[in-house]
Amino acid sequence: LAGTVPEEERCTVERADASLTYSLFLQRFAFSRPVILRGVTDNSAFRALCTREKLLTAFGGLPVRLSTANTYSYHKVDVPFQEYVEHLLKPQDPARLGSGWYPHLTICSPHPSLLPYQPHPPCVSSSPDTLYFFGDNNFTEWGPLFQRYVPPPFRIPGTSPAYSFGIAGRYWWARSPQGWMGVFPAPNPPTPTVGSGSGVPFHWHGPGFSEVIFGRKRWFLYPPDQTPHFHPNETTLAWLHRMYPVLPPAKRPLECTLRPGEVLYFPDHWWHATLNLDTSVFISTFLG
Repeated sequence: LAGTVPEEERCTVERADASLTYSLFLQRFAFSRPVILRGVTDNSAFRALCTREKLLTAFGGLPVRLSTANTYSYHKVDVPFQEYVEHLLKPQDPARLGSGWYPHLTICSPHPSLLPYQPHPPCVSSSPDTLYFFGDNNFTEWGPLFQRYVPPPFRIPGTSPAYSFGIAGRYWWARSPQGWMGVFPAPNPPTPTVGSGSGVPFHWHGPGFSEVIFGRKRWFLYPPDQTPHFHPNETTLAWLHRMYPVLPPAKRPLECTLRPGEVLYFPDHWWHATLNLDTSVFISTFLG
């Protein structure tokens, strides 16, 4: 199940450090292949603001928009951020589809905080859906947090950056003098946990960067001319269990696991899928 999701045997994405110049970035990576950057920025201050306690204090009562975790993100559901963190951060079930309307729960007497944002009838039965918080951020509400983020120093000529912030997986519980409390950074990483396995299946869009703030995120990437074989409503975890083992070496994607402080750059139109190996907090900089 989800708790057994491993890292890849060998990272096949090239890495670069702070010695990479802008001209070399444009020449070697910007239009041709992905690269993992390490040490190009310092986001320790941003990371300190992304703990469970800090995020719930700042944004707990605000609505966030969840998307179905499939290739096209067909449906959206608005819930308070606290509701997502406390009830919807679940391990990924390999049998669950990525598409659907609602979370895997039953709401019959809606909490008052849900009423202004609730797009569904007063009673909704549980359904095999996978919902995901990534992007669709209200930039007025989340702006103070984004202002503390230091983006990678590289840009593609003719583009402008836009941020998407997300959280996926399952939070950990730790004992404190006041009792048990949830925390985003796992107390003793990096072993696979029961919260691993969420993610988004293969899709493509314009170029961008993605940085892991907490947790670990495994990436799978194909160039534009190598369309991967997958079902758009199948989760990445199901694809990893069903398709990945039978792929010949020449047909396997580029892959690597990102850790906190690492930034992946992906070029325009590159296919990519993600798999969170722990509870993950992450931010992407899309270059549109």
